[in-house]
Amino acid sequence: MPHDGAVSWTLVDGDLSVVAPVEAFLAHLSAVERSPNTVRAYAHDLRDYFTFLALRGLDWASVRLEDLGAFVAWLRLPPAARDGRVVALPSATPFCAAATINRKLSALATFYEFHARHGVDLGDLLTTWKPGGRGGSWKPFLAHLGEGPTRRRTIALRTERRAPRVLTGEQVAAILEACERLRDRLLFALLAGSGLRIGEALGLRHEDVRARRCEVAVRARRNSNGARAKSWGRTVPVAAELIGLYADYLHDEYGDLDSDYVFVNLWGGRIGRPLTYASVHRLVGRLAARSGVDFEPHWLRHTYATDLLRRGTPVEVVRELLGHASVTTTIDTYAHLDVEDARRALQDAGVLPAEEQEPE
Repeated sequence: MPHDGAVSWTLVDGDLSVVAPVEAFLAHLSAVERSPNTVRAYAHDLRDYFTFLALRGLDWASVRLEDLGAFVAWLRLPPAARDGRVVALPSATPFCAAATINRKLSALATFYEFHARHGVDLGDLLTTWKPGGRGGSWKPFLAHLGEGPTRRRTIALRTERRAPRVLTGEQVAAILEACERLRDRLLFALLAGSGLRIGEALGLRHEDVRARRCEVAVRARRNSNGARAKSWGRTVPVAAELIGLYADYLHDEYGDLDSDYVFVNLWGGRIGRPLTYASVHRLVGRLAARSGVDFEPHWLRHTYATDLLRRGTPVEVVRELLGHASVTTTIDTYAHLDVEDARRALQDAGVLPAEEQEPE
């Protein structure tokens, strides 16, 4: 946008005309300050849906439950077979995974909820019956719109639960060792030692680093590089070594640069401008090549949280440190066990004998 540089997303049809119902929904998301990445994800999911509707000659406000089922089947097809001119063999691997399809269905539910709350007549879509809760009752699709905050999707695919990707201590050390600049080493040491999201780190100001107390404050604010704090403000204690690395970075690389941001361009682009997601993405690629560790910045957050839980840190404390809105999110995401975790727990409980140490 020309007035503030914010990124906007718009869906157009084959004639390059704006798709009005989607435009109204995306504009609403931007108005309530949803993350640009979130708005983009909704735009892509709705693009798939309206492409499907166009191919079937369906109107978005009068689809039925069976049309949503056909949409799921359509998403499973490879792109080359979606226009009906190529037949996909039954043995072909589904193009979209179940988790991806469920995300798209969730986007559709939010989209229809928005329009229903704004008085759009959705016809048969609101009177399509589905099984309800206990006692064998039945409820219409999207009936929750008049019942309060409870939300339910009509269709959802069963997905395999995956444990978050974590790194070993050796892998984290290799990533930090591969950093040729103090700025880069500080960034990834911060992610590994605080559990901050990459957007939270890129939005840090110098005033957020409380050196004497060894704390880092996370604040929700508008940042010129598009970085965002996903949750409310919080304060995270960090190790003294991290504060020392921050001091070295200011002395050796940052110098007398006039900027509020901690992580800025120092050797390329517009010097002093805050580091962007794209810059970090390129940096991760270089570090992966040097260290031999294939990773994403968010894996350092997973590693931090998993290590805390394995050390017996109360889940309520982990929730606060990570900035989760609910302890349930922390439990569902990070309270995972691998075989060795289970073995240690059973040995501690006396169910399995403790492993004998080999003589040196």
